[in-house]
Formats: sequence, structure tokens, C-alpha cells
Amino acid sequence: MVNVIVMRLLRATAVFFVVTFVTFAIVYAKPAAIARNVVGISATDAAVQAEVTELGLDRPLLEQYRHWLAGLFQGDLGQSFFTGQPVLTTLGIRFPVTLALMLLSLVLTVVLSVLIGVASAVRGGWPDRLLQILSVVGAAVPSFIMAIGLVFAFSIAIPLFPATGYVSPDVSLGDWAASVTLPVAAILVGSVASAAAQFRGAVKEVLERDFVRTLRARGMSERAIVYRHVLRNAGGPALTVLSLLTIGLLGGVVIIEQVFALPGMGALVAGAASQGDVPVVMGCVAVTVVLVSVVNLLTDVLIAVLNPKARVS
Repeated sequence: MVNVIVMRLLRATAVFFVVTFVTFAIVYAKPAAIARNVVGISATDAAVQAEVTELGLDRPLLEQYRHWLAGLFQGDLGQSFFTGQPVLTTLGIRFPVTLALMLLSLVLTVVLSVLIGVASAVRGGWPDRLLQILSVVGAAVPSFIMAIGLVFAFSIAIPLFPATGYVSPDVSLGDWAASVTLPVAAILVGSVASAAAQFRGAVKEVLERDFVRTLRARGMSERAIVYRHVLRNAGGPALTVLSLLTIGLLGGVVIIEQVFALPGMGALVAGAASQGDVPVVMGCVAVTVVLVSVVNLLTDVLIAVLNPKARVS
């Protein structure tokens, strides 16, 4: 188990350096354009060149990247080119909103997909056919379309939840729950349908194995077979699907935050990219890479716990 964790950490570290360096090289490829975004389009060439020097953009790329990494390891991601606010402070305000949406969506996706997937695989019949239909619909309908439909249904036609805005749980837990209900519901429609269909396939494949027929021949109840043996063997493929789904949720959450005007990383990334606020963009990329690496590491560890053969590979 220790070897699994060490190897995954080394791989995650390598991925972090590669992704952040490539992103750094892309966003800092045109220092004059960055400086002009900061000083304004009407600024003179002399003013632009002075801003390039002030921001340190005239230094070699590797030197700038080493400086950024040194600040990162010291807990300093630099300051916004436009607001002057430390990037770490900005992320500390925005990231909890995105993380709350992701965690709520992920937990509900896991619970609902397991229940629906197992019921579909074990019982078959109309639950199985309904799940297949819903998986196609969930994959075909974009999350922002679903979000707009939910707003029309439950904020305009039936005013149960706010259409936009976010309330911190520190202010009011009830208002916070109301403000995230529709965004989470919009994410769940696609994620649950997809994950449940994948989980259903994994469970169904395990149910057809020889050891399951042997357990049935010995008189073990279907419930005991499913919960003691089938779920454990189907857990590896299901965890892999959930890992990929979690990574996909990042993109979905960014879009959903835009629809519901939530002050998360979605609006932050969109605004920083359009303005050319490179330190903020790099901070968001670093946080995203770390989050994805943590998810992949936890998934690999859980798979190794469920399946000892995975530890060798």
C-alpha cells in the first residue's frame, strides 16, 4: 500500500510540474500583450514597455517560472495585475463555493448512482429500461440547459428557490441550502444518470460471474450476495468512473456558477482569462491540478484496498 501511495504521489508531482509549466509558457508567451491589458489599450509603447519591466515579464521564462514556484511553496501565488489583491486571498474566498458545490454533487451522485445502479442491475425490468433512457437524456441535455429549465420551473413558475446569488453558510444555513439546491440539482441530472448506468454495468458483469452462481447454489440470500460480494468486486470500476466524473464536475460547476451567478472559481477564471490577469489564472490552474491529483490518488488507494491485485500493477 505504501508503494502505491508513493508511486501515485510521484506521478502526481510530475503531472503538476508539466501542466503548470506548459500553462505558464502559454499565458506568458506575449508579455507586451499582458502589459497592455494592464495599462490600457490607449497606452503608449513606452508605457507598455515600462509595465513589462515592472512586472518582471522581460526576464527569461524559466526564471519567471522558478520565481512563481518559489512563491507557491511559500504560500504566495502573487498578486492580481488589476486589483492588487493577493491571489491566495482571492482563491480563499472563491474556492470554498466551488468546493461546496462539488462535494454536495459528488456525495449525492455516489449515493443515488449506487442505489439506482444496483436496483437496475438486480431487478431489471422497468427500472433498468428507465435508467437507460435517463442516461441517454442526461448525456444529451447540457447542464446549462437543465439549469435554465430548473430556474424557469422552480424560481419563476413556482418561486421556491432563488434564481441567482449565494448565501454563505456562516450567515444562514437555510438560505445557503436554498441557494445551492438548484445548482446542485442541475449538476446531478447528468452525473447521476451517467454514473448509475456505469455502476449498473459493473454490477451486472459481476452478477454473471461463476462465484456468484456458486454462492446462490449454496443458499446464500440475494441481498447478502450483492452487499457482501458483488459490491466489493464492482467497486473498482465504479470508483474509476466516479474519479473521471469528479474531474468532469469541475467543468460543469464552472458553467453552472455562471448561470446562477455564484461567486465561485467559474466567474473568477472567466474574468481573469478575459482580462489577462495571469497570476489569477495560474493560481486557478494550480488549485485545479492539485484537486484532480488528490482525487486520483484517493481513487487509486481505494481501488488498491478493494482489489489487492491492483497494488501490484
